[in-house]
Amino acid sequence: MSQDEIGVSTQTLQWRCIESRIESKRLLYGRFAISPFRKGQANTVGTAMRRALLNEIEGASITYAEIRKVKHEYSTVIGIQESIHDILINLKEIVLRSDSCEPQKAYISISGPKRVTAQDIKGPSSVKIIDDTQYIATLTGAVSLDIELNIERDRGYRIGDLKKYRDGIFQVDAVFMPIRNANYSVHSFESGEKTKEILFLEIWTDGSLTPKEALYEASRNLIDLFVPLINSERKDKILGIDKKKESDTDYFPFQLLSIDMEEITKDFAFKHIFIDQLELPARAYNCLKRVDVHTIADLLNYSEDDLIKIRNFGKKSVEQVLEALKKRFSINLQKNITK
Repeated sequence: MSQDEIGVSTQTLQWRCIESRIESKRLLYGRFAISPFRKGQANTVGTAMRRALLNEIEGASITYAEIRKVKHEYSTVIGIQESIHDILINLKEIVLRSDSCEPQKAYISISGPKRVTAQDIKGPSSVKIIDDTQYIATLTGAVSLDIELNIERDRGYRIGDLKKYRDGIFQVDAVFMPIRNANYSVHSFESGEKTKEILFLEIWTDGSLTPKEALYEASRNLIDLFVPLINSERKDKILGIDKKKESDTDYFPFQLLSIDMEEITKDFAFKHIFIDQLELPARAYNCLKRVDVHTIADLLNYSEDDLIKIRNFGKKSVEQVLEALKKRFSINLQKNITK
């Protein structure tokens, strides 16, 4: 594929989706071209993006199921074709999307005879079932199946803790990985007298988010990882230079570098990091969204005094925001901002 076909600019980095298809409800595919890179840069970005796609994107999964009138995972119930163990395995495969940072409850309450699928799961509006045809169990007789499901958002893979088993409550090995696969390739082209590179990214998702959404999320997470490095011990390093009594001429470039980093952090990085990264409780999160605080940059426009004035935003919520900012980004909000 030539440079003209993907419409790249040799001056600024650009990207576009060059192929997109729905292979099934639980498998979406997207192919993206990003260019132009200097020689060697495309491999650096491609490796980082692939790892971020596979490891840093949150997904939703069922983490445990409470089944009425059942005491053991390997129990069999007259009138239900599958064992409880088989039902738990089927529940593990259900593909979900949750827009809430807090654990959510969903329910199955069915009487047989009936073929039970994901369509029979009833839950809050914040939880979406991607493929409601996914199979759960078959009720062969006049028997009822009542299950309470706990749905959480997280990253990676979580093995159920056997110590938490109680009668009727069964931990599920949860898979929080919405990316099925991610690949990249690098192709070179000549631009004037220089060699430039195009990065092609291929992304397969489970349908809970689109490949384009996955690309955005992975990019934001990479920015999130590097922000603390930009901020860490910057002031201490400057003070260390002062203590060594170096000349003003030697100190000046470091001072400018510090100022430049501060501007980059505030004016660029924080505009692309959403407050979801703070993992706030639902009350604090919803109050901030209601006053159009969507990114960290939006939040930095508020002082502690401003936050306390937000409707239903109590002192505890302020403390939760301050703690999250300090922990994730090493930021302290001002007590008051004069406007």
